Amino acid sequence: MLTIGQLAAYAGVTTRAVRHYHQIGLLPEPERDASGYRRYGAKAAVSLIKIRTLANAGVPLSEIGQMLEADASTFAEGIERIDRHLRDEIERLETSRKQVTQLIAGDSLALPPEVTSYLDRLREIGTSERMVEAERDGWILVVARWPEGIREMMPAKFAHLDDPQLVRLYQLGSELIESDAGDDDPRLEEAADILAALAEQAYTSGEIDPDKEARDEVPFGLLDALAVESDPRAQRLLDLMRKRGWSSWTRTRPERLAD
Repeated sequence: MLTIGQLAAYAGVTTRAVRHYHQIGLLPEPERDASGYRRYGAKAAVSLIKIRTLANAGVPLSEIGQMLEADASTFAEGIERIDRHLRDEIERLETSRKQVTQLIAGDSLALPPEVTSYLDRLREIGTSERMVEAERDGWILVVARWPEGIREMMPAKFAHLDDPQLVRLYQLGSELIESDAGDDDPRLEEAADILAALAEQAYTSGEIDPDKEARDEVPFGLLDALAVESDPRAQRLLDLMRKRGWSSWTRTRPERLAD
């Protein structure tokens, strides 16, 4: 006859686990002997080993009792059902693992590969890391709103990086974001000039659809708000864009069409 400690050691579990199995009715609790100790026989050891085996295989404790009492056919059906559940859980965990692995790269959070490649290209043209981070957060908003259109959008975005004006704009943004300059910094004026010129090009070429933008104000408003929340000097840049006749740098349409 075994004490609870000996039983637990033999079955490869803890005494705490044995007591828990008693509490939930999985393992019958023997009467105490004349010395006041509970003694366990061979059948208790067999039952505990079965419980441990099923529990280690992923069978919920709430189902182990039924499994132990089931006939061979019912037992097999139960095992198949649990196996399907485990496969589904493994698939879910693998998906989570891939997502967690992507987080290591930082830029991959909530962004498709096309956009992370674009961010890498910004680094190649000399954009500062803080500026890239600001751009990344903006893209997170864009991708969330237009997930299906990103792949179609990106070739043009890459092509735009061949424009010296846009490269200069990212250089200015990098310089400003890394500096303590105030709202009167002349680089803000230069940035507004470039933005207005790029907006004019996009508008006259038909690349921008003012009616579509007007119907979907929320993402553009969020992008403007993100810039101002990230750096208050962005409000000055917005004001400068409006003085040049444009609603903002995200809604590149003439101010007269913004109402």
